[in-house]
Amino acid sequence: MNARRKPRVGLALGSGSARGWAHVGVIRALERAGIQPDLVCGTSIGALVGAAYVGGELERFEQWLLSLGVKEVLSFMDVRMNGGMIKGERLMEFFRRTFIDRPIEELEKPFAAVATALHSGAEVWLREGSTVEAVRASIALPALFTPVLRDGRLLVDGALVNPVPVSLARAMGADIVIAVDLSSDMLNRRSRAEPGAEASAAEVSAWRRKLQESISALRPARARSDDDDDDRKLPSILDVITTSLNIMQTRITRSRMAGEPPDAIVAPRLAHLGLLDYHRAKEAIEEGERAVEVALPSLNALFDRAR
Repeated sequence: MNARRKPRVGLALGSGSARGWAHVGVIRALERAGIQPDLVCGTSIGALVGAAYVGGELERFEQWLLSLGVKEVLSFMDVRMNGGMIKGERLMEFFRRTFIDRPIEELEKPFAAVATALHSGAEVWLREGSTVEAVRASIALPALFTPVLRDGRLLVDGALVNPVPVSLARAMGADIVIAVDLSSDMLNRRSRAEPGAEASAAEVSAWRRKLQESISALRPARARSDDDDDDRKLPSILDVITTSLNIMQTRITRSRMAGEPPDAIVAPRLAHLGLLDYHRAKEAIEEGERAVEVALPSLNALFDRAR
């Protein structure tokens, strides 16, 4: 009698900007539980963390994340108003200098990133070539990061079409797909300060103000003057953009996972983190670990059935 083949485990890491640092905690906790993915795919920030993991750089990457303060994050933000508020080249140049950029085909495990073709809306699976360039395309969040030109197509964030790439993990040969959904508690969220956040509040406010001024400069002076009173009653443009992106990603995630359900879902509770809170990695990583602890009974039962 032939021995039963061990099921291939795929890890699908979802989008969520700064909340994506929770993926590091998820991966760490899965490893402690003896769950080793055979392949990894990711969308947006999930592609970034997934690439660090598959490239054997996760430990060094995690130490770098934990060292990030507001000043370090702001140093990567090359603000402009042509195609996106943040060009993203400073950040990706740092990754090219600091971490090894290997071709995707040469990584230790199968890996892929999701992007979106800007003009056609097609979902694009990036499974070969420069890992850094694939990640840069996958994280090109509309209105924040500039698009990437690759193979004659302008590519933007994969979250527009597939925020948690379960379908890609299946296409890569996964028998069991563990999906990490960073948007499960995002609707009806209210921003609130967390312990330790006060120290950097002034710096964050300065960063947000810089973006606001860049956007406001696009409006005619008279329109700005006429609208000043109304503007004080409304959320900032940045708040509107980020909240709208949260709604979009949550709705698309629910729709895609209803039609393409994973075998297990890990859902960190991250509503207290904003889209640009990249300096709060410790909180996100710890929540990723907690989310795996919550999901572990169902994960163990899943693997027991598969044996």
